[in-house]
Amino acid sequence: MEADIQWMKRALHLAGYGRGNVSPNPMVGCVIVHDGLIIGEGWHRQYGGPHAEVRAVEDAEEKGNGHLLEHATAYVTLEPCSHTGKTPPCADLLIRKKLKRVVICNDDPNPLVSGRGVRRMSDAGIEIETKLLEEEGLALNKRFFTSMVEKRPYVILKWAETADGFLGSAIGAQVRISGPLSNMRVHQWRAEEDAILVGYKTALLDNPKLNVRHWSGRNPVRIVLDRYLRLPNHLHLFDGSQHTDVVNYEKQSTFSGEPERYNGTPGTSYLQIVPGDNEIAQLLEGLRSRGIQSVFVEGGAAVINAFLNAGLWDEIRRCQGAQKLGEGVVAPTPRGTLTGSEKVQDDLWTYYSKI
Repeated sequence: MEADIQWMKRALHLAGYGRGNVSPNPMVGCVIVHDGLIIGEGWHRQYGGPHAEVRAVEDAEEKGNGHLLEHATAYVTLEPCSHTGKTPPCADLLIRKKLKRVVICNDDPNPLVSGRGVRRMSDAGIEIETKLLEEEGLALNKRFFTSMVEKRPYVILKWAETADGFLGSAIGAQVRISGPLSNMRVHQWRAEEDAILVGYKTALLDNPKLNVRHWSGRNPVRIVLDRYLRLPNHLHLFDGSQHTDVVNYEKQSTFSGEPERYNGTPGTSYLQIVPGDNEIAQLLEGLRSRGIQSVFVEGGAAVINAFLNAGLWDEIRRCQGAQKLGEGVVAPTPRGTLTGSEKVQDDLWTYYSKI
């Protein structure tokens, strides 16, 4: 059991290398072990590319270890798929290579898999064990599991406030609150999420680019709430450098084929919602239908409070700077459970979970 935990931890570590690149697929790692030694390993690197099991088997064969596979154990962080999507079923691959044993961290809630991969391998005579380090796997793929189980994207609320609790000036003037290292961290977080969202006032007053500049990674899809389509076209949001989706009351864009985060194309599209008390729920449902698995909400106060009041959020990441304003836009009040805090230069970051 101790050895199993060791190898599954390695598989989970490998899976994390796919962060920011594999959505809407989950992050998955696979380690193949024979007589206490790794003979092959791999992870899912990019959406549409080979799955972790495929890469691990290829790694074993390229190293001349293919003949050992039928005596080996594969440690996989998620139940091997049993359906043909972008790639063939991984369960069939492990069966074809005659793996002796497969240890799995998490069952796959995807109805196209959901136990079928385990049954198929078990029926073929492979020894199966499941739910090893299950909580660690759920934490790693919290975006994927939220999308599959709760039918909405995973939502992270982030804001920076002054030491006396204000987001910015009451007259709309920009105020720099966080330091350069905190700013770099925020850009890292942007690269890890599918979409980044701001409200009408933030877009109009701050004219943000909402891209990744101080870190290496892909730009998220930009989401802006503009209910009456009043934002001017000269804003950075409409510069065509990355995709922007405008949430509004009047206009709807349609997409053909499988939703894949707007196929990664720059441009502007429109997501129509109906005025009412469930606008945030409509927004999230619409984004999920377009392949968005996680949303990084950067403000302003009215938008963040709307998510909080609707109860449709999962994490809060709050930065408190050292300066004071005396007056201005009052920062939201954190909710949920405090899960940690840390100092980054002069900034204090506190983290909250809804659960």
